Amino acid sequence: MSFIQPVPMDQIADADLRDLIERCDAAGVPDARFGQILAHKPVQAKAALDVILHSHQEGDVDHRLKEIIRIQLARFAEDAYFASLRSKKAVALGMTEEMVEAGCGDYEDSAFFNEAEKCALRFAEQMFLDASKVDKAFYDEMKEHYSEAQVMEIGSFIAIHYGVIKATRPLALGAVS
Repeated sequence: MSFIQPVPMDQIADADLRDLIERCDAAGVPDARFGQILAHKPVQAKAALDVILHSHQEGDVDHRLKEIIRIQLARFAEDAYFASLRSKKAVALGMTEEMVEAGCGDYEDSAFFNEAEKCALRFAEQMFLDASKVDKAFYDEMKEHYSEAQVMEIGSFIAIHYGVIKATRPLALGAVS
């Protein structure tokens, strides 16, 4: 049980907000409960859910990699809610729990990831643990594997999901069963 109660769907008057909550729930990240909690402030809820949905579901970077990065960030933050969610799209594309464990653990030595993916996972790890290590040399390494647009996609994805996780962790949402 979270500290702030979800707004029941039948009490959400804004059709666009209901649609965003349903789209997020169908994607698996975040689930409806998260959107319903945000629904206490509909304008902010729509903006937040829209950016979460687009950063997560759209773009040129492998969706499975972005999903593993999202889970990695949630685990760093010790956020049981976001760590327990799984993107239905990533699972359909072949993401397994073994891949998730490897991505959240010793990914550098994992056969699940190529050098580009390891670099992206390192990007997320360093942004969370020690952002001072993300310097020009690091960006140069990223650009060996990704276009500048993809580097920005990964970077903005990390920033968005890191921020969401840090902002919502105190709500005590708990793991999704």
